[in-house]
Amino acid sequence: MVTRDVRRRLYREILRVALWEGRLLRFIEEGRTSGFYHAGRGQEATAVGATAVLRQDDYLLYDHRGMGHAITKGVPIDRLFGDFLGTTQGTTGGLGAGIVHIAWPEVGVLGQSGTLGGSFPIAAGAGLSIRHRNTDQVVLCFFGDGAANRGTFHEAANAAALWKLPVIWLCENNGYAVSVPAAEALSVPQVADRAAAYGMPGEVVDGMDPDAVYTAVAAAVDRARAGAGPTLIEAMTYRFRGHYEGDPTNYRTAEELAAWQARDPLTTYPERMLQAGDATREWLQATHDEVAAEIEEAATVALCGEKPGPSRILQHVYA
Repeated sequence: MVTRDVRRRLYREILRVALWEGRLLRFIEEGRTSGFYHAGRGQEATAVGATAVLRQDDYLLYDHRGMGHAITKGVPIDRLFGDFLGTTQGTTGGLGAGIVHIAWPEVGVLGQSGTLGGSFPIAAGAGLSIRHRNTDQVVLCFFGDGAANRGTFHEAANAAALWKLPVIWLCENNGYAVSVPAAEALSVPQVADRAAAYGMPGEVVDGMDPDAVYTAVAAAVDRARAGAGPTLIEAMTYRFRGHYEGDPTNYRTAEELAAWQARDPLTTYPERMLQAGDATREWLQATHDEVAAEIEEAATVALCGEKPGPSRILQHVYA
């Protein structure tokens, strides 16, 4: 059940993710970052709704679209800024030159693979480690509709189902693999249709609805903790910006974008909360102000970071 307290947490996290990304885009516009960023604006409800279900000791493998998963799981936001700024205060200590592939084991974030689809076998391996250690942890693995066609997905999905590993596969289907429409790349109408081939449940949810995502993932997590194995969830969502910053997006229409923007959880979710009596306009405004101040403070801290010296290249190198 999605209670008032859960809804308030979901809204706050959606707001944190969106405002954090907006501040990062300002860094990019100011020429402070050297990295390549794939914005997640529009997909916050899926990233937040799914990740909010997890415990701190559960594992997360996020995809490359935005940082909503990592932020919701508890990675410090000033350190994430530091990663994009390439400073020693980042989670990687200045490695990566602003191209972020971070891990934060303190809260179970195992990172993402530098190769598209590489997270699938890592997620299955983490699930296998849970089985061997006999804990009730789970693994949540995010991926896009494009990555769903990689061979690593099918190998990992088969192994997870065969051994009943506690893995939740979460496909963020935003309709495009870079510029290729999902309908031209998938052999079935939905990615979730493939779940039956591996003997695990598959479900399609509204990825613009935090409640729907939270409810579906909560059920899958309960199933995994009980030893019943993996679940494949496909959240139908949309990215409001290009595949990358600078993408001309001439492969989609303005009408299509406008139709999805009308479902933006940043505007629709607080209205739903107001109608349900889960929030007041005063609470919404106060929450916005608190989050905005938190983001600006984190940005200020991150800007004080230092660039790593030449000796950084020799750290963690073993022969």
